[in-house]
Amino acid sequence: MSSERSQTSVNIPESKHLVCKGQVSSSRVVPAYIQCPDYAKTGDAEQGSLMQNKLSDQEIEQMRHTCRAARRVLDKAIKAVRPGVTTDHLDAVVHVACIAEGGYPSPLNYNGFPKSVCTSVNEVICHGIPDDRPLENGDIVNIDVTIFLNGLHGDCSETVPVGNIDQESQNLLTVTYESMMRGIASIKPNGLIRDVGYAIEAYVKKYGYSVVRDYCGHGIGKHFHSSPTVPHYYETREQTKIKPGMIFTVEPMINMGVWKHTIWEDGWTAVTLDLQRSAQFEHTVLVTTNGVDILTLSAQQTQPLLAKTTRAIF
Repeated sequence: MSSERSQTSVNIPESKHLVCKGQVSSSRVVPAYIQCPDYAKTGDAEQGSLMQNKLSDQEIEQMRHTCRAARRVLDKAIKAVRPGVTTDHLDAVVHVACIAEGGYPSPLNYNGFPKSVCTSVNEVICHGIPDDRPLENGDIVNIDVTIFLNGLHGDCSETVPVGNIDQESQNLLTVTYESMMRGIASIKPNGLIRDVGYAIEAYVKKYGYSVVRDYCGHGIGKHFHSSPTVPHYYETREQTKIKPGMIFTVEPMINMGVWKHTIWEDGWTAVTLDLQRSAQFEHTVLVTTNGVDILTLSAQQTQPLLAKTTRAIF
């Protein structure tokens, strides 16, 4: 789940949206035995979330466990995607899977968010609220899973096709995934957080796409969102140094058209201003003394040999 950096809101009639808002069911119940984050009952903002997470070696190992659980939950949700399935059903799959892992679905009641996962379809950039709209053949849907397990949050997402999609949409998915991996490849100790944005923006510009600026990656661990903020575009003012032990998300949101967005009346659903499609992929990563470990790989995946990236000049 992305961190909001700033907001560009333009009110346009909901009838112009390609994705129509459906009915949202009641929030799902979390059993009393599940450990919950501090906001779960209040719906308030996290306490102390502006601070950078500092984890012990033992907590870092626990973070690996939490992130693997997040990935297992996401894999279950992806398997459930098909034409005719509602995003509310995907929410149920994620909710049940989080509970089965012994964890709490982090989005639930975070600043009042009503569901257990974010599902963003077609022109929805992020923070889509699951509802009763059936997915249609040709749609694309991002499923953004975060789990709170043993006191730590793990976060990952993918945008996947629904049935058969057109080549233009497939190209968007391919470029967005590759841009995330190039951003991760740019991470090195004593580098700068802005190097991530250099790598991502330089790549997607080749294809005429734009990088969303108002939602960014973020530190994660004891808090759902914390410092550092990780812009996915070249931000010259970003001077944060990358240090071993840092854990944060890399989650570029890439649009076919302009990077700006508008927000639905629900206060959450961010949609591209020109209503062209958007895609997102996300990993949680750990900075090591030698480079970076991706914590949210599936069990079948191994740490990739990340190619060296060059700094883009704009």
